[in-house]
Amino acid sequence: MDNRLLEDFLGYLAVERGASSHTISAYKGDLTAYSAHLAERSVSPLDATRDDVIAFMSLLQSKGMAASTVERKIAAVKSFHAYLVREGLTESHPTIDVTLPKVPARLPDVISVDAANQLLSQPFPEGPVGYRDRAVLETLYGCGLRVSELTGLDLKDLDLEAGFIRVLGKGSKERLVPIAGEAVEAMSEYLRHGRPYLRAKKASTRQDPSAVFLNVRGGRFTRQAVFGIVRDYGAKVGLHLHPHTLRHSFATHMLQGGAELRALQEMLGHADISTTQVYTHVDRTHVREEYLTTHPRARKR
Repeated sequence: MDNRLLEDFLGYLAVERGASSHTISAYKGDLTAYSAHLAERSVSPLDATRDDVIAFMSLLQSKGMAASTVERKIAAVKSFHAYLVREGLTESHPTIDVTLPKVPARLPDVISVDAANQLLSQPFPEGPVGYRDRAVLETLYGCGLRVSELTGLDLKDLDLEAGFIRVLGKGSKERLVPIAGEAVEAMSEYLRHGRPYLRAKKASTRQDPSAVFLNVRGGRFTRQAVFGIVRDYGAKVGLHLHPHTLRHSFATHMLQGGAELRALQEMLGHADISTTQVYTHVDRTHVREEYLTTHPRARKR
């Protein structure tokens, strides 16, 4: 594949689509594999046919890749060819009739309200790190943030008195997310008793005075650090946790509490409400449990 075509496409994703660095990296990896496939067939992407794309999909499947992984890679190929046509570089659109592999429906992992309370009520270490860790967990669960949204928070994004935080989501889209109760308390205590000491602990050129969440060197907290906190504190109370599990649990518990789907969509930063609707499937489990335990004719005698 002409490297210039790929670089131009990646530049288009970054500038015009506002794609994150993680998205661009994923596209680059997927399209590099597609490039190698076309090179072996001595085909330019400008002349690729439907058969070339189908052969690539078959190659991925023959390697035992999950349907969701194949779907993602072929979606990247589709986007690339659509870009080439839109830019007038070719009239060939080889993916227009290619059907993506069917991915089995998978409901998001959630924990119960009791488990969430157990996680957040456990003792945290004394000192700045403990204040920070509690604030991280309370904010993930209390606001339903993605990890990148949490680590990207700056002090100017917080308005705890009004009960909102400004979040920069996917596609660099801003939204206001409510924050209240235990999450506000944890954040306030961290800002008073944790963050100032983390920032002052060691002089470092990597310090970030604007970041809300800091590491022990005063630098901005990383995604990997958040993953580690969620995993470790989850393990202490017998839970196998991933940060996204807390986001999923936030959404599910909001629905169980009576939140409207449109309001939840706005809080989560979903561009399409169909993405939010997956939580209605999770919530039906709760509804069925309520039915079985409360309806007088639902239980066998």
